[in-house]
Amino acid sequence: MTWKVERIPGRPLRRTDDDRLILPLRLTRNSDQTADTELTLTPAEAEHLHAALCRALDGHPAPPSGPDCRQSVQVSSGTARVTGRT
Repeated sequence: MTWKVERIPGRPLRRTDDDRLILPLRLTRNSDQTADTELTLTPAEAEHLHAALCRALDGHPAPPSGPDCRQSVQVSSGTARVTGRT
């Protein structure tokens, strides 16, 4: 049995009234749709996830379609630098 978790196309991340972030996700098992669900994060949890993803992506070039934050900020071995801003 193989499980897969992915973002749901066309359903953007959103913020709740109590300042939490909601990320819509789709769970599939063996290529059959199983359930749509949501990951709820506090701002602090979202910051930790963001930092972990930045560290994991460090050293890999941003794709041309990458978001602005990925193209202008690169983190490398304990040193952060901002480029491309005036």
